[in-house]
Amino acid sequence: MIRGEKIGLRARHEADVPVLHEELHNDVETRSRADTRPWCPLGLEASPFAIRDPSDLTAADFSVVDLASGELAGAAVLWGIDLHSRSAHIGMTLRPSSRGKGLSTDVVRTLCHYAFVTRGLNRVALETLTDNIAMRTAAERIGFTHEGTLRKSFYANGAFHNDELYGLLATEWHTRP
Repeated sequence: MIRGEKIGLRARHEADVPVLHEELHNDVETRSRADTRPWCPLGLEASPFAIRDPSDLTAADFSVVDLASGELAGAAVLWGIDLHSRSAHIGMTLRPSSRGKGLSTDVVRTLCHYAFVTRGLNRVALETLTDNIAMRTAAERIGFTHEGTLRKSFYANGAFHNDELYGLLATEWHTRP
């Protein structure tokens, strides 16, 4: 397990999949805002939270554990891993019962530590919708640079939304206190 201050990132367990699928995938409104693909009903075997084949080197999936309670708090991923350019994207989602507890910043920080220190990446990107204040705040607290806004580029729940782009370089991460 990779430990942050409030959360731990661990390998996904089979028992996590139905919980994450029911609370995070089957929440159509929230899931639609987190994935560029249109939501569709899926069984557990096709769940976005299913355990991936370990030979898939383009992503690293984690379950997020609240260290204070030991409870499953959500899911986190380093995705789009490009070994040639040494870059990737990060994403995370918390279960409804774990939101509002200040875990988001620690999840993003711990994912960055994994990306830069463990994987040796040079750049991490983060994309989020303009109104996702929790994720934007987490990115800014950690030191991500706001690189731009893709205006009305993300369609979810019957409307177009702005997508905010953030980036963090390994050299910026190492200079942080």
